[in-house]
Amino acid sequence: MSTYFVRTLREDPADAEVASHKLLVRAGYIRRAAPGIYTWMPLGLRMLGKVSAVVREEMEAIGCDEVEFPALLPSGPYEATGRWSEYGDNLFRLKDRRGGDYLLAPTHEEMFTLLVKDMYSSYKDLPCMLYQIQTKYRDEARPRAGVIRGREFVMKDAYSFDIDDEGLDRSYEAQRGAYQRIFKRLGLPHVICQAMSGPMGGSRSEEFLFPCEIGEDTFVRSAGGYAANAEAVTTVAPEPRGWESVPQSVKRETPGAHTIEAVVDYSNEAYPREDGRPWSAADTLKALMVTAAYGDGRREVVLVCVPGDRDIDMKRLEASLGADTVDLASPEDLAPYPSIVPGFTGPTCAGPDHPDRVVSEEGEISGSPRLLVDPRVVDGTEWIAGAGEEGYHLYHLVAGRDFHADGTVEAAEIRPGDPAPDGSGPLETARGIEIGHIFQLGRKYAKALDLKVLDANGKTQIVTMGSYGIGVSRVLAALAEANHDEKGLAWPTNVAPFHVAIVAVGKSEELVDKACEIGRALEREGVDVLVDDRKKVSAGVKFADAELLGMPYTIVVGRGLSNGVVEVRERREGTSIEVGVDDVVAHVSKRVADDLARSQEV
Repeated sequence: MSTYFVRTLREDPADAEVASHKLLVRAGYIRRAAPGIYTWMPLGLRMLGKVSAVVREEMEAIGCDEVEFPALLPSGPYEATGRWSEYGDNLFRLKDRRGGDYLLAPTHEEMFTLLVKDMYSSYKDLPCMLYQIQTKYRDEARPRAGVIRGREFVMKDAYSFDIDDEGLDRSYEAQRGAYQRIFKRLGLPHVICQAMSGPMGGSRSEEFLFPCEIGEDTFVRSAGGYAANAEAVTTVAPEPRGWESVPQSVKRETPGAHTIEAVVDYSNEAYPREDGRPWSAADTLKALMVTAAYGDGRREVVLVCVPGDRDIDMKRLEASLGADTVDLASPEDLAPYPSIVPGFTGPTCAGPDHPDRVVSEEGEISGSPRLLVDPRVVDGTEWIAGAGEEGYHLYHLVAGRDFHADGTVEAAEIRPGDPAPDGSGPLETARGIEIGHIFQLGRKYAKALDLKVLDANGKTQIVTMGSYGIGVSRVLAALAEANHDEKGLAWPTNVAPFHVAIVAVGKSEELVDKACEIGRALEREGVDVLVDDRKKVSAGVKFADAELLGMPYTIVVGRGLSNGVVEVRERREGTSIEVGVDDVVAHVSKRVADDLARSQEV
């Protein structure tokens, strides 16, 4: 410790909000270089190496070969797949001295595809799986939580290449199993959730989430085993119904009723229901005008309607639309649509039935926005909704009779108790950190970049691909969230930067010499050791640092040495015992070996 490049902090950094960010900075694992950009210090780099080693072992166990691509890439391949524009502002773009367009890679599908195209031409070369562990770059609008969401991060990305869909299924399952073993070996609890493919494209998509209150991802699960990211949950829609007994829609005055709550209160006072049941928010339609921006530069104004008793989840809406961003429509966005009256907008103000709707020969819509409704708004359902006129709402408005939508959209919030789409019971919600994501990409990138091979009949076939990512630096943050207490970090043995901290307590040279002697003996047994040999540092500071740094075992060489004993502390258990100085190397090295052996049991 007297020569190791580390400095601990007693106070939390001002910009840190979550435990992992605070502790990794305070313990000297990372240092902030710029917003969302961190320097990996020696302790953090050692730990990254240990996490990466677990990933490498499991990748190689399924026959996945390691490569490494440049981070600086030409724009051409990304233009061929459309992602040069689709990534929007998240892409770091730059020009070289000759004016050529380049990017800092956010991900490497294109480069993997072109490499295989360059090397392989026959079905006999397949299947093939390649991976790399490399730094990626994304210009996040709001980097947060230290290395959980940064603009520069370390990622393992793997890709499979197969001649047919059956081969892709086998590769996908091999990667899926490897991921389960990786996270089990790292000691990270995880939930495998159905997910949206998003800009990655493809069909089957699953996220590996570490359940954690500070996680950015909301996911749901049922007692029957269903689990999905909230963005990927499909609503269980009711059956359509007849409307023969529903009165004709009627426009009624609702002065000042700009909110769902005000509409319900005014309706119960002025227009009580004939059946005696009070009106509720579930009887109303909530209308929201949004502007969706897509990666290809398109912008679209959309009218979204959901049951009034539910809020709109903008992340679900964004994923359902396949948009890069979705924001509330501005007055400028709404200017071309006089039928939209804020506070009194409903489904009759847009959609295919609207008299202002014009559809060009190319299928482009103008005059009235697209109308997208919640899947619960099925034919025959009856609603109160804005009439498109200040101070008025429509009552007994029936879907399928009085209005038609352009389609449905998954935009309403998911609530605990909602039914699981697969019928496995009610849903509960939780939050998590995404630590892995796997996709069946299919032929999107192979087709765009002309990756073909000859099949057994001598015919050319487009190769089918899978993509499999693990956020290595994010995993380290997740481990910190899972392994800390009020004193600091408390690492599992197999990923700790050092297995043992040895603290020499006292001013005697004999104590420091004995601490170093024990450390050298442990190193000969394959144990990673950090000796706190600092001479002008108090015992209290040394103990506080040992607890903050989080090594699994601490050996205290102090006053007990005169009696032939040292103290062995277990950080995670919070226990301590005295061990004979002649036995401590055997005792601790066995404990470390047993821990490492258990971490291999998957």
